[in-house]
Amino acid sequence: MKEQVFWRKISRIVMMMADRLDISPERALGIFYNTHTCAMLHDSRYGLHLMGDLYILNNILQELQEKQV
Repeated sequence: MKEQVFWRKISRIVMMMADRLDISPERALGIFYNTHTCAMLHDSRYGLHLMGDLYILNNILQELQEKQV
């Protein structure tokens, strides 16, 4: 059950990211899995999985913005 909830959370975040960046969900998924935020989300020690979807999305967007600078 927990796994299904976690994967739905990732799906929501990826779909929001695709919408925000105006890219395909497939591309958003690829970008998502190459972020440090994704790694932190999969590591329960950080507690990121307990945060809201929008909070996590904002972390990802900030991380992507910092990579561009």
